[in-house]
Amino acid sequence: MKKHILGFLLLGVMIAPASGQASVLDIQSVTSEKGIAAWLVEDKTVPVLSLQFAFLGAGAINDPDGKQGVSQLLSNTLDEGAGDFDAKEFQEALNDNSISLSFSSSRDNFSGSLKTLNKYQDTAFELLSMALSSPRFEDEAIERMKQANMARIRSNMSDPEWLAARLSNTVLFENHAYARNSGGTLSSLPKITAQDLEEKRSKQFAKDNLIVAVSGNITAEDLKIYLDQVFANLPETAELKTLEQVPQPEGSQIVQHKLPVPQTVVEIAYPGLSRMDEDYFAAEVMNYIFGGAGFGSRLTETVREQNGLTYGIYSGMQDMKYADLYSIGTSTRSEKVAEVLNLIEKETMKIKSTKVTAKELQDAKSYLLGSVPLSLTSTDKIASVMLSFQSRNLPEDYLDIREHEIKKVTPDDIKRAANRILQNDKKTILLVGAAIEQDNQSEAIRYIETLPDIE
Repeated sequence: MKKHILGFLLLGVMIAPASGQASVLDIQSVTSEKGIAAWLVEDKTVPVLSLQFAFLGAGAINDPDGKQGVSQLLSNTLDEGAGDFDAKEFQEALNDNSISLSFSSSRDNFSGSLKTLNKYQDTAFELLSMALSSPRFEDEAIERMKQANMARIRSNMSDPEWLAARLSNTVLFENHAYARNSGGTLSSLPKITAQDLEEKRSKQFAKDNLIVAVSGNITAEDLKIYLDQVFANLPETAELKTLEQVPQPEGSQIVQHKLPVPQTVVEIAYPGLSRMDEDYFAAEVMNYIFGGAGFGSRLTETVREQNGLTYGIYSGMQDMKYADLYSIGTSTRSEKVAEVLNLIEKETMKIKSTKVTAKELQDAKSYLLGSVPLSLTSTDKIASVMLSFQSRNLPEDYLDIREHEIKKVTPDDIKRAANRILQNDKKTILLVGAAIEQDNQSEAIRYIETLPDIE
């Protein structure tokens, strides 16, 4: 997992003054005549608008048992013909009008993205409405997308990084829906039917789990009309399963999937902190110093620069609806795994026991706050950030809050956050590669020979 950087706006009048006294994002809350809510950032300097939306909880976690990949396949086929248009005609309508329309599914949510020039926005919203309300789910398109997904899985089966992600999900989310392969398996994808796709669309796309974010050259009044056109006919309530939080690990463990390759992929995972946790912002600064910065971070300096044991090493925070994680990831020659783990452990103990320097703290704050404008340079990126806030139930002024809180972080705060996260009795070490020497290991390695949810 690479570090997540929240962004500010870089489009003319919408940038806040450096003093931070004005709101970073000028977000309007818009509600249509039929009750569809959206966040809007207007920008009249460009002839473009971007709309992003999500159905919360309608991701892979709510795929039917035994039919993993329904969400993935649904995201592939919604724009493969709708209404009176077959797949070819629908794609031609998009291309002829320079409209970008896409759908995607994550573990938690099902999302869509629309970007269009203003002169084609009527057509763009009409096509989006058709895709959501009357997709055709033609046999040819479904079979074509099944084969594409199965080819992707077969290709990934020899990729150590992908296998490491599968191992991570299997171990960290055992007995939880997060453990399942959200992209489907070689045995589940052939079982999926048009009826499965239609059932998910009709039951899990609803008004009560819909969030919408819009940025660009459109007024609130015009947006209200389009919101009703696209979303007003959705069911009131989505039919979704209620899931439990992923339980905390009961102890440390080392788990390996053996693979005859010269490099071993290494991941170290801990339970993370919720965004609502009082130490979250301190953890964000800590992570940058520890490993999130890439070059310049402590882990990179020690493991790569001083010892030459890897091409890259990172750390990062990941927040999901039912789990929060903190992870460290790298790869190294298989005979050097024990050495890399020892160096990581030394840096872990150091950041837990010794305060970061004033320079490290200032550099981290300067980057985390100063680099943000560069990550929001288009209407679609602005809409994406707003959608991210909504999906996490964050307030409209979250960027202002974040700036204020990061400026307040002290070395003591960082030390406290490090000790809360980097707990040895909750550490999971995951390895994909050749067998390693177990000298100086405090516990036995558990081997998983066959990874589930692939074939």
